[in-house]
Amino acid sequence: MNGIIPKSKTKGIDFCALGEYKFHIIRSDLGCYMRTNNLKEGSNISIHSLHPSCQNGDHYLGSGDWFYIIKGNSYRRVTDLTKDSGAEVYSLHPNCQGGDHYFSAYGYFHIIFHGKGTFRSVTDMNTDSGAEEYNLHPNCRNGLYYWGVLNYYYFLKPVSEWGVEFHTSKNLHRDYCVGVYSVHPDVLNFLPGGLSVTKGPSFGIWENIKTITNDSNTPVTWTKKINKKVGYNKEKMTEITHNWKIATSVSIETGALAALIVKLQFSFSAEYGGSHVSTEKESWNEMTEVEEQLSLQLKPNESLYLWQYRMGLGEEPVLFCRDLKIDDEPNPPTGVPLPPAQS
Repeated sequence: MNGIIPKSKTKGIDFCALGEYKFHIIRSDLGCYMRTNNLKEGSNISIHSLHPSCQNGDHYLGSGDWFYIIKGNSYRRVTDLTKDSGAEVYSLHPNCQGGDHYFSAYGYFHIIFHGKGTFRSVTDMNTDSGAEEYNLHPNCRNGLYYWGVLNYYYFLKPVSEWGVEFHTSKNLHRDYCVGVYSVHPDVLNFLPGGLSVTKGPSFGIWENIKTITNDSNTPVTWTKKINKKVGYNKEKMTEITHNWKIATSVSIETGALAALIVKLQFSFSAEYGGSHVSTEKESWNEMTEVEEQLSLQLKPNESLYLWQYRMGLGEEPVLFCRDLKIDDEPNPPTGVPLPPAQS
């Protein structure tokens, strides 16, 4: 089943927790982050801008009144991801470098090292003080993302027959599982690859929008205007964000944010419900009817077929590409008219 892109294959994307809105989902590729106080219910969802200095971190975590952004062998500590407030930069102690996941719980910073199957707990990542190291229980080793809230550990599990779920635990060493919960669709829509779960995998197809036939025994010239749809289906797009409150700090409006999320979904590999194509050069304005003048030469008893490439999610087309392809074959073309996405 297609699903969420794991942290190991992304940069600048992470979960962390802090304050009343406990759950924060960072999307540096969108230039913003989501806040919600309940991942299961998707309540009080709001979208906020990421300050440029707070983007593209390797890891994000929250502790006390601070967000921590790790890049390479140092971390930036701020009180507000939108404003970069109170920014301070520290080096990571060598023993705290190179982790696969960073999060905070029980008053400690925790660092998972998947290669060793361990996690390291420290009270200070700069000095490695209070360091203790534990084996990570096998059932806790396959999380896509990890984060902590007070005295609980959380981790997002790979997609299963029950959809996307997150686990809460009191002890990652002994797998003391407190509960397993489904992630709300409004939250899933914000996750990289989430649309493949809520809407279905992306697709691209050639659709026949016109067939022209010369039934006579003499050549003819067919000259007419045709109408075609161009752009994105805004109504379908806004279903993605309809329960999100977009903060005034976010420079992009709701429809454009939804379009950007769909663009990125198309660029992902098939493993995560994408098509691995770039749609940057297509029209991402609201879908309109465009008139095009065509003049075609048809041989006696010849038929010509006009094809338009459309892309969608699940069963719904959401993007109507501008270019047409004309041939004398009744079967759809096989080529993809869009360039491959950059890896």
